[in-house]
Amino acid sequence: MAQKRALVSVSDKTGLVEFVKGLQAAGWQIIATGGTQKLLEESGVKTIGISEVTGFPEICDGRVKTLHPKVHGALLARRDEPSHMEALAQNGIELIDLVCVNLYPFRETIAKEGTTMAEAIEKIDIGGPSMLRSAAKNWNDVTVVCDPNDYSRVLKEIQSEGNTRKETRLELSAKAYTHTAEYDMCIAAYMRKAAGLNEKLFLEYDLKQGLRYGENPHQDAKFYAAQEQVPYSLASAKQLHGKELSYNNIQDANAALNIVREFGKTPFCVGLKHMNPCGAAIGKNGVEAWQKAYDADRVSIFGGIVATNCVVDKEMAEGMKPIFLEIIMAPRFTEEALAVLETKKNLRLLEVDMSSEGPKQMQYVSVNGGLLAQQLDTETIRLTKEMCVTETQPTDEQMSDLQFGWHIVKHVKSNAIVVVKDGRTYGVGAGQMNRVGSAAIALKQAQESLAAEGKDIKEAGLVMASDGFFPFGDSVESAAEYGIRAIVQPGGSVRDQESIDVANAHHITMLFSGMRHFKH
Repeated sequence: MAQKRALVSVSDKTGLVEFVKGLQAAGWQIIATGGTQKLLEESGVKTIGISEVTGFPEICDGRVKTLHPKVHGALLARRDEPSHMEALAQNGIELIDLVCVNLYPFRETIAKEGTTMAEAIEKIDIGGPSMLRSAAKNWNDVTVVCDPNDYSRVLKEIQSEGNTRKETRLELSAKAYTHTAEYDMCIAAYMRKAAGLNEKLFLEYDLKQGLRYGENPHQDAKFYAAQEQVPYSLASAKQLHGKELSYNNIQDANAALNIVREFGKTPFCVGLKHMNPCGAAIGKNGVEAWQKAYDADRVSIFGGIVATNCVVDKEMAEGMKPIFLEIIMAPRFTEEALAVLETKKNLRLLEVDMSSEGPKQMQYVSVNGGLLAQQLDTETIRLTKEMCVTETQPTDEQMSDLQFGWHIVKHVKSNAIVVVKDGRTYGVGAGQMNRVGSAAIALKQAQESLAAEGKDIKEAGLVMASDGFFPFGDSVESAAEYGIRAIVQPGGSVRDQESIDVANAHHITMLFSGMRHFKH
């Protein structure tokens, strides 16, 4: 029986020497290229240079070295097909039984700031993908290895059985095609962006975890993570304690993180249920922000999610512990806080990167037979007094509350109304079929909350934020009945003047931001 041969040509040389030494000890010949051959020879591994196999030198600065019939014929020839074997014999081609290849670091190169297109192009591998595809196509006879994590498994089978198992070769073939597909997709996306093409969309996500079920127990579900890590992301969060996240947990937690990112370094906390904030507040510190957010709606937060941009310390943890919560997310938990919260067996504690805003992100939503893509709504315009359209002008205190409400309302399901005061929510109206209904819910909730504190809503000086314009003056009329003193809305209705007139009649100040934040 002819001696088996392996062709080795890798960029990532992790674990390579040990793997090749194992192959050689099992009686295999080793063919190697360029830097791979140099490393192996320096490590005491005798190799055959690729030029000795092809009878042709490496040319074009190494761009051409393995694209040769003596390589691809040796990989593609079917051992069970006599005509293939006869063709190899006639042309002096010896079989290659294993290919160990991983590719030039294209993704890593373009991720570096300042990389030029010329530099990127030099990291487009040609021979590597060709060898992987040839070997993977002929998986029945050839073993293809592109992942150093498979070295041990492959070597163990060769040492014990003389070759890899057929089922192993099939699996490795699938991995090789996945590897080349991901590689080509990355290159295609880079080149298409440079060329300004957008008629195709390439997405690449890796399985992060299987989920017990989706929104409901009869629905299968999985959680996939993007290659690129971004801030405010559950995909790269570190879970410190508690049960695995569910599909609905992930949806809710993501919504909470999008609210937190609105407030940067200002101490902030939000409680969330069913992807809507039930209580949100800013404070002097995390403890005050949490307490205000909890006081905003002590009923709805039961079984909810809490997210904060503050380090959770012992005092904050002790305030949260008595409440039944599903998840608490923060940039960090102190050891003392963990000691308090980890006594609750099922409570999920997650540390999330909130260090920066990060690059502009796209948002994808599946629809039957298609996919919607849009830029994530991370922009929130800063309100100014020049946006006032009414006779009554806003005070500085009102401007602060209007700005807070404007940051919150964009994350409430449309039609959305929030009522706020002193940097906390008092009422949230979400997802109604008309804006009057949402306003009624938010105003009634605010009235009940203030009554519990022994206060009259008409004397509280509350302000209101609306994610979309008022199509009629009726919502402003309702606001006036409850003592609302200032309103921010996008404006843009053909009946804007009607809303302005109602506001002027009740001495309410109203701002038009000029930016809409629908959230369907």
